Amino acid sequence: MEFRRITGLPPYVFAQINELKAEARALGRDVIDFGFGNPDLPSPDVAVAKLAEAAHNPKNHRYSASRGIPNLRLAIANRYKMLFDVDLDPDREVVTTIGAKEGLTHLMWVLLGPGDSAIVPTPSYPIHLAAPGFAGATVITVPIVDPGASANDPGDDFFDGLVAAWEGAVTKPRVIVVSFPHNPTSACVDLAFMERLVAFALEHEVVICHDFAYADLGFDGYRPPSILQVPRAKECCVELYTLTKSFSMAGWRVGFLVGNAEIVAALTKLKSYLDYGTFQPVQIAAIVAMNEAVEYPEQLRVIYQSRRDALIEGLHRANWDVVAPRGSMFIWAPIPEPYREMSSLEFSKLLIEEADVATSPGVGFGEGGDGHVRFALIENEMRTQQATRNLRRALTKLG
Repeated sequence: MEFRRITGLPPYVFAQINELKAEARALGRDVIDFGFGNPDLPSPDVAVAKLAEAAHNPKNHRYSASRGIPNLRLAIANRYKMLFDVDLDPDREVVTTIGAKEGLTHLMWVLLGPGDSAIVPTPSYPIHLAAPGFAGATVITVPIVDPGASANDPGDDFFDGLVAAWEGAVTKPRVIVVSFPHNPTSACVDLAFMERLVAFALEHEVVICHDFAYADLGFDGYRPPSILQVPRAKECCVELYTLTKSFSMAGWRVGFLVGNAEIVAALTKLKSYLDYGTFQPVQIAAIVAMNEAVEYPEQLRVIYQSRRDALIEGLHRANWDVVAPRGSMFIWAPIPEPYREMSSLEFSKLLIEEADVATSPGVGFGEGGDGHVRFALIENEMRTQQATRNLRRALTKLG
């Protein structure tokens, strides 16, 4: 049988790592898992309590609004004002999504179609590369960082690639998908970078879609900027914000598309045909999280920075030279030189087999990802230290 939409998807290489991990655990081995960026920290207590309370109200068992209930849209507008001094009209410039992946995928449906093209950085979070294809569009990739760079900073290299991709495209792209702090590379940018991006979009009449999943995870004093902080950004930009990492509410599936009113209205119209929104008690609890657990993202940020420091220090003790990221919940680690002849998938398998440490192979994030593995900061400091001791013993070529 022939299937549509999924025929062009690459093999899911992470499944091979998951199988190896499961086999090792079945044998009683203690695999320390940095593979899947699935937050292990709890959601705010106040949100959990409100969810339980709201779920007991039969009125909340009915269909909800696909665009999100009014107070939820108001809560995210207030949060943007507090964090970024960005004014959002909750009725025209905000729509609730069932997580960022759903929002991005359906956004591509309203912006792209067969014959269109989109520019996406590579390597990238897999849905960024797949979503334009689901809409029938062609994906044009641009390296997110120079492979020879000593730090994960896009800088001029990304813009040179962006200009070259635009000029070389037979069909001029309608959309540019970006995400900073970036998954998987942890590349971070400043507001000046966003200003250049908006200027490019205005000049070339292209839409910027910024996936802001790690908006609240900046380290060492770094504050990730919203693209909507740039003057005139709403003319050409939309941004996806989610409670997944900021409030450790991954399974709740609460996200938002904010920005350009025309694009928000288009996604709202499509979603009105596709869903009835997130379960209303979840929406009510999300309002409480943003209104009453205002400091919770900062508490989580401190924990993630501590985990980052523990992992980086341990890798350095193992003679594995890795740059400490300024944001995100990941460490993008180049395969050490003595093991560089191995593919990222082979190296990830080696780490499970010899060190009981699971990572994500870089090849799973698209072109340019091979040569790296990604660590997700989902293990506490004690487990992280144990993992780096295992790595130090297993990677004997590092001395």
